[in-house]
Amino acid sequence: MTAELVRGQNHPLSEVRLEVRISAGRPVVAVATLSDDSGRARGAEWVVHPGAPVLPGLEVSRQAAADHRLAVDLGAIPEAVHRVDVLLALPAAGGGPTRFGAVAAPFVAVTGLDGTELVSYTITGLDAESAVIAVELYRRQGAWKVRAVGQGYAGGLTELLTDLGLTQAAELAGAAEEAVAEGLARSVAVPPPRTTDDDRSHQASAPPRPNPAASVSSREGSSSEGSSHEGQVSGTPAPSAPQPAGPGGSGDGTPAAGPSMSVPAGGTIDYRHPRRQPAPPSGQPSDPPRQPAPAAPAASPGHDGQPSRPIAGDATGWSMEERLYNQVWGMFEDLARTTAAYRSAVDFAESRMEKELDQVLSDPRSRIGGQGDAARDAALDKHAQLVDQARAALDRDLAQLTDESEVVEPALPAAYARWDNPVWHGYRVPMEIPMAVRLGDLHLPEDPSLRIPMLIRLPLERGLWIDSGRWASPDESFADEGERRRLAMEAAVAHAARLIAVYPAGEFGVHVIDPAGSGAQALAPLVRTGVLAGPPAVGAAGVADVMSRLTQRVDLVQMAVRGGAPDALPPGFDAAEQLLIVNDFPHGFDDRAVTQLRYLADEGPAVGVHLMMVADREDAAAYGPLLDPLWRSLMRLTPVPDDHLADPWIGHAWTYEPPVVPPGSQVLQLVLTEVATARRDWNR
Repeated sequence: MTAELVRGQNHPLSEVRLEVRISAGRPVVAVATLSDDSGRARGAEWVVHPGAPVLPGLEVSRQAAADHRLAVDLGAIPEAVHRVDVLLALPAAGGGPTRFGAVAAPFVAVTGLDGTELVSYTITGLDAESAVIAVELYRRQGAWKVRAVGQGYAGGLTELLTDLGLTQAAELAGAAEEAVAEGLARSVAVPPPRTTDDDRSHQASAPPRPNPAASVSSREGSSSEGSSHEGQVSGTPAPSAPQPAGPGGSGDGTPAAGPSMSVPAGGTIDYRHPRRQPAPPSGQPSDPPRQPAPAAPAASPGHDGQPSRPIAGDATGWSMEERLYNQVWGMFEDLARTTAAYRSAVDFAESRMEKELDQVLSDPRSRIGGQGDAARDAALDKHAQLVDQARAALDRDLAQLTDESEVVEPALPAAYARWDNPVWHGYRVPMEIPMAVRLGDLHLPEDPSLRIPMLIRLPLERGLWIDSGRWASPDESFADEGERRRLAMEAAVAHAARLIAVYPAGEFGVHVIDPAGSGAQALAPLVRTGVLAGPPAVGAAGVADVMSRLTQRVDLVQMAVRGGAPDALPPGFDAAEQLLIVNDFPHGFDDRAVTQLRYLADEGPAVGVHLMMVADREDAAAYGPLLDPLWRSLMRLTPVPDDHLADPWIGHAWTYEPPVVPPGSQVLQLVLTEVATARRDWNR
């Protein structure tokens, strides 16, 4: 269970390969320093910052961001190092806030490589400070611990580094700020213009809450077993947001309460969810809105005066699409919290039973005669009673969410709907980019039939990795390598088809690299309908050509934006968003192409070039840790159900269900044909 620290509290670390995840709501700079046994940093070579982001056993982000993931390998840190300080600073560039008192309290979590949260800490009490020591990892008697620090500095990063004993503090702070300024220039997205989130006025009067699917975070880390996500599922992921005070209970041994769901005396459930508020866009600030978004319509009362069936769009928002998005997010959080309450209650019942049984066994008098048996029976009966009560509360909440899901699912627009939804039979190419797109479903083992749509915000903020490796699946039929690769490629085509379908005509192009031609059968729907930007590239020459064209595109857009002239692109430049599907990586890739691929994964999303990898990580094992940043930057999805994702509130292991086209259905062909027709009309 996660240990939630307060300032000054420490906790032992059970693992040496870790991630330090930071969610700040606003872009912040992440820096880390190494200190010796006297607590002093020996020089600039013991500082990692955006301008020098890597040291043995430590890597920080290369630019300011609202969410950070710092990779830490305590086993690789030099023996002379006894402490690692994780620092946060507000960037001077970008015109953002200059003090932490003006932003949401930063949240820090230390996790294992599988995404399991070990400790968390919310940095509160900051005001005029613009830099802060968030946490420190320190070595004590051969073991590593983490301490929540929360020490702020009004003088910024320079004052903080000076306090750590660095004589080059000003130069180091300047180098970090310069690297951040360059990163901010690279991160500006290029038009096409679209309805912005500010125009939609997402925020309501309640505090912001995280984006559901965008903030679902992958539980895979940077080891050879898997990759780090999003988020946040941390799109969005995600995630990716300040955590609640605690999922497991109040800390005094009492089980946590479940989600607040009103049940009137008559037993009818109130489906209106008055506390559901819209989620802020992933990575966007939570400024107060100019005016609140319209409230959701109330459920119509029944004949008895109580609310009747749930209704679709039961959330705040300016449009039905936005209300449904926020409603799905509310269902996602409600399910996470009510399941946490149930599991906490069961844990409490078991610990209480064990305590009572220990008391019985510790008394020699109770071991003779029927007194001991009676005490044991009483303890077991009490345990069963507590578990039954918890299960009854869970079943009530699950029934409510199931009823709501049955109403919401048929009302979802095409971008949010499953492939078997009738909305696809009346599909028309949209005129605007939707808020989000559905990349699958999520469910928990307490009720596998209750599936929550996994919605990822658009445009995509990170690439996708369709894992064709060995999955943790009990079905041995998936052990065949050829079958795994086929399923992974079919899943990639389904994801790509959905992305193509939800964008307006002419605003989304798709390129494919299939060096050996092994994905030809799965790619047939895309090729036959003519929705690809060109034939799939084959061979090393095809790989080099596509990678060169897309990296040049990223360079051109970045230069135009950096020069303050985003409209001064070459004549005929296609401003549409681009998706690159790479199958069978690293086959056909030389060292130059691999470097270009990493560049696209890092820099492409900010300028509208997105990556979808279909690969088995083991195939690229020869590259060693060189590709770890690549795998960490992508959201890992599987072509079969797999429980590799975690929510940002509780950390449950959610089973991901990929979007499957019904067997024998022609919906994919119909949708892609409609897109191809609309594109021909648009190009006339």
